[in-house]
Amino acid sequence: MSHRLLIINPGSTSTKIAVFEDEKPLLEQTLRHSAEELKDFTLITDQYQFRKNIILESLHSQGINLNKLSGVVGRGGLLKPIVGGTYIVNDQMLKDLTDGVQGQHASSLGGLISREIANQFNIPAYIVDPVVVDELSQEARISGLPEIERRAIWHPLNQKAVVRKAAEELGKEYQEANFIGVHLGGGISVAAHMRGRAIDVNNALHGDGPFSPERAGGVPVGDLVGICYSGKFSQGEIQKKLVGQGGLVAYLGTNDGRTIQARINAGDQEAEMVYKAMAYQIAKEIGAAAVVLKGDVDAIVISGGLAHDSTYLVPWIEERVSFIAPVKVYPGEFEMLALALGGLRVLTGKEEAREYI
Repeated sequence: MSHRLLIINPGSTSTKIAVFEDEKPLLEQTLRHSAEELKDFTLITDQYQFRKNIILESLHSQGINLNKLSGVVGRGGLLKPIVGGTYIVNDQMLKDLTDGVQGQHASSLGGLISREIANQFNIPAYIVDPVVVDELSQEARISGLPEIERRAIWHPLNQKAVVRKAAEELGKEYQEANFIGVHLGGGISVAAHMRGRAIDVNNALHGDGPFSPERAGGVPVGDLVGICYSGKFSQGEIQKKLVGQGGLVAYLGTNDGRTIQARINAGDQEAEMVYKAMAYQIAKEIGAAAVVLKGDVDAIVISGGLAHDSTYLVPWIEERVSFIAPVKVYPGEFEMLALALGGLRVLTGKEEAREYI
């Protein structure tokens, strides 16, 4: 029996939608939302009716029969920390997404819209591996200051999808093997996956791990404190330095890896040095993850937009870490397929849907 799934992945100014027949995409589309269209919404979650209507109009215009759907899968939002997996969108989840229990983020619209569309057709709504997936070991939570607990904010949807793919290619189950997952995007996350759980990962948003195209990563703390109390910057300006205006943007004025590669090709030594330093820091984080796994690593799995760089970045990383384990590279992002596969695992009985509480 085949299963048809509607996939909904909202971003800040767009909504990606897809219809899958099992693992085969029948439709993939990105719906753009202008600043003018969004300006009257006070909160991101206020947009759900507006975006839902656009989704339904687009599907209708393309002749998609929603009565044939087996389920709707949305991108998970800023919920309370949860373990990875596929979750039924229940009333408690809707409340936490609407209230913004961990803040406002466009991905939170995924659960809200999915549940409303699913209810119209009496089918289940799911989310899969949201950004708040937190499977850290107790040791990994200790920061060095009792007032601060380390927490996971990373790229679980894409990482777990490609690590599962790598496990399958190795003839193993995700729950039976150990991997180091590396996501190379605007933010960079490196996770130690031990038998189906990411037991340690850098906080890829709030100043931890390697610097990235837009983020400063784990900068020297004492010097950061000095900058904070220098009187030169407001708290908001410091936050922007760390997230959005840090990393490659701060050093080279761009977050575009292709632009930096072109500059290196043209002989720009500063661009090469900074880009190589980012590879160096990524490799160090991979080494740390190998220690977490006590050297028992089946593969290092690299994905994300920057994984397309097979000339500089990926080879620079590989030359430092290939002694740890084989390196498998899956360039790009696989979020839509990952969402579909999460729903399919439940619908086919390979996995039991989790209950959000």
